[in-house]
Amino acid sequence: QVQLVESGGGLVQAGGSLTLSCAASGRTFGSYAMGWFRQAPGKEREFVAAINWSGSSTYYANFARGRFTISRDNAKNTVSLQMNSLKPEDTAVYYCAAVRRLGVPSDGYEYWGQGTQVTVSS
Repeated sequence: QVQLVESGGGLVQAGGSLTLSCAASGRTFGSYAMGWFRQAPGKEREFVAAINWSGSSTYYANFARGRFTISRDNAKNTVSLQMNSLKPEDTAVYYCAAVRRLGVPSDGYEYWGQGTQVTVSS
């Protein structure tokens, strides 16, 4: 099993940047693809970005491509999401997720963190 704890959320002005981090427990972190999802009030949870087990491959939702960067450090059991040029519509609870699969999946994740709030003011 993997336990995930997100951090780094907060309040930022439009156009600003924020970096989210996710710390994972367990000795097999390197076996998991990792993803970030978000859920805005009144909306369904949506995929943001994913990274494969080695960090050699990434995949982004259209709205994230070019503004967000996902990365991982298997030595530290962490995955990060660097978010630039933030917009008010990026306001949401952001979740880290893990799945023991190859590739960069956008669904089917098995383990979830508790989420961290990101609020972008206009």
